[in-house]
Amino acid sequence: MRFLKDFLRVFFPNLCVGCSNELLYSEKVLCNFCSNDLPILKLDDCTSNIVTASFYGRTKIEKSSSFLFFNKKNITQKLIHNLKYNNRQDIGNYLGFWFSELLKSNHFMHDIDAIIPVPIHRKKKIKRGYNQVHTFCDTLGDIFEIPVYKSTLFRKSNNKSQTSKDRYTRAETISKDFYLKDHVILRNKHVVLVDDVITTGATIEACCKELLKTDNLRISVLSIAFTENS
Repeated sequence: MRFLKDFLRVFFPNLCVGCSNELLYSEKVLCNFCSNDLPILKLDDCTSNIVTASFYGRTKIEKSSSFLFFNKKNITQKLIHNLKYNNRQDIGNYLGFWFSELLKSNHFMHDIDAIIPVPIHRKKKIKRGYNQVHTFCDTLGDIFEIPVYKSTLFRKSNNKSQTSKDRYTRAETISKDFYLKDHVILRNKHVVLVDDVITTGATIEACCKELLKTDNLRISVLSIAFTENS
């Protein structure tokens, strides 16, 4: 078996997502140098931090946290790009395991009843083959033994990328973009809504607007990455 792996590595080397150097056997996704350079956001106070503050006056959330700081051309962008467009779902698993250790230390998940991934439109999912946050959510769900609801919240329209638009234009575009299939299953629950990157926060805000139509529902927010442009 080791011989086969060595043979395959000659023709299909396992490369670091950050620097493109070949990974050692003990390394996954990132080499040790790039993993040490990851811009991790250590947000111990989940009820009052830069992510939570970005939603003040916009929507009601209980608490929030993000794993990495996102900036153009940094390692985080490379990870998200490969996860989102190159079918590197192993990245979602890798980051989910790492982030879970931080979430354990601040007890973020102790009162969460369900995990809800931010949905993508069905046509986009068919074309891409997957929702980029599902593996990340599944990893958190397995570690904390919390169900992941992938068929509850849906996206109506197949909009083009919104990343180049400002907060107000983006919010107007997607303000009515989501619908909740089952209100009953979420009643009296505390759910965590999970996205890949929080930029303007408009997507999370639109999701919350629809989710909060449910009786006695509390919402918290997690994301793989966050940018201060939000």
